[in-house]
Amino acid sequence: MKQSELLDRQYKTYLIFLFGSLAISIGLQYLLGFPWGLITSLALFILFPLIIRRRAMRRMGGYGEGGGFFGQSQSVKYICLTCNNKYKGGACPRCGSKMKRADF
Repeated sequence: MKQSELLDRQYKTYLIFLFGSLAISIGLQYLLGFPWGLITSLALFILFPLIIRRRAMRRMGGYGEGGGFFGQSQSVKYICLTCNNKYKGGACPRCGSKMKRADF
């Protein structure tokens, strides 16, 4: 599947959810009245994008096994800028320096 076709499908799905949530929120405001209809409409506008994002991330494999950012469960290692030692944690165990850079 081409990139443009994939983006078109995702855009159509997003528009369907957007206008569906708009129609449902208008209906709920009509049925429930002012305060409760407004509260449920706001909840819908918050929950629907979360549902869309979760479905998209599940399709890409982001949530699920491993956790972390896009499924990566690796720990961050650091490289000491003074002696180039790789280590985990705060200060370098070899030279005691706190100057470090992250190594993913």
